[in-house]
Amino acid sequence: MTADAELGAAAAAAFGTAFGAAPEGVWAAPGRVNVIGEHTDYNEGFVLPVALEQTTRAAVARRDDGRVALVSAQHADSRVELALADLAPGTPGGWAGYPAGVVHALRERLPGGVSVLVDGDVPAGMGLSSSAALSCSVALALRDLAAPELAVGDLVDVARSAENDFVGAPTGILDQSAALLCTAGHALFLDTRDRSSEQVPLDLAAAGLVLLVVDTGTTHDHATGGYGDRRRECARAAERLGVPALRDVPDVPALARLDDGTDAGALLLRRARHVVTEDARVLEVVALLRGTGDPRAIGPVLTAGHASLRDDFQISTPELDACVAAAADAGAAGARMVGGGFGGSAIVLVEAGSVDRVTDVITRRFREEGYSAPRTSLAVPSPGARRLT
Repeated sequence: MTADAELGAAAAAAFGTAFGAAPEGVWAAPGRVNVIGEHTDYNEGFVLPVALEQTTRAAVARRDDGRVALVSAQHADSRVELALADLAPGTPGGWAGYPAGVVHALRERLPGGVSVLVDGDVPAGMGLSSSAALSCSVALALRDLAAPELAVGDLVDVARSAENDFVGAPTGILDQSAALLCTAGHALFLDTRDRSSEQVPLDLAAAGLVLLVVDTGTTHDHATGGYGDRRRECARAAERLGVPALRDVPDVPALARLDDGTDAGALLLRRARHVVTEDARVLEVVALLRGTGDPRAIGPVLTAGHASLRDDFQISTPELDACVAAAADAGAAGARMVGGGFGGSAIVLVEAGSVDRVTDVITRRFREEGYSAPRTSLAVPSPGARRLT
């Protein structure tokens, strides 16, 4: 039995325990790490994510009583059940809001309601897009069961609506696009304005490299905190510059008029400078991967991206900075924080034979700084959302 089949069978069995019947199928969507391109998606720029091996699975069956029942294998006493007509933004809340938001978006296709059991191993709060994995697994399931005419792009919109409009998390389309569009052995080069995409080969194993994910132990939440502040600051910067989005700023010198001598102007300059230079870094990484095919060449670009997120966008943390600095001291090719910021994980591009040594150096730095020991895993470019059973 394949790994996908085993995971599907486990989710189906859990569904049977929860609901006393078999599901109509089991679907999976992966977490993601973004190789480069943070906070560019809602500025209509470029991103370059890869899907992870870790997934969220959704076992689903339609109902005929007009109710929605949601169960999570990761949350004890998690059952949430209510009438389909009672779904509304914020109701239900918590983890259940993500699948409920997808059901709400497709409620006219599901007049009898639906039962959903979710199970998975995408760590929450690490900047690996566990919320999008949850939303996209359910969106794919409901598409297959009730709305087969929907294209993948439509599912991106459904999943993003669940997060933005139902849960209140102001994400762009990076996470949902990665979960639904990525392929094994590739990074997804996505233009978030026109949604054109390209699968860029990223065979780390063939190059003798590993992309190490380091969980700093500090969690974040897109529905609260500074993520929404950064979106608003970027919107204000674009408005002052007279462009539809920061994607349209040609270069850094064009940002000079944001600096009007006030603290507010200086802040908007920093925010916009990160976005403009980050878009350029995405294009540079894609060009390097297309040209040399050697992922080692992208290491310094990753590290430059971290400096921009730390200094201009100001969303890093002492733990993330310590991880990146320790990785550099240990000889890693490059490293940076990933995700929305204010906690979560970093990625480290490292020679396969040096993983243990680099991990030891990072762990020692955390101990010396008084931080909790980090957890590490490997990011292997993996397939996107799919039906398991």
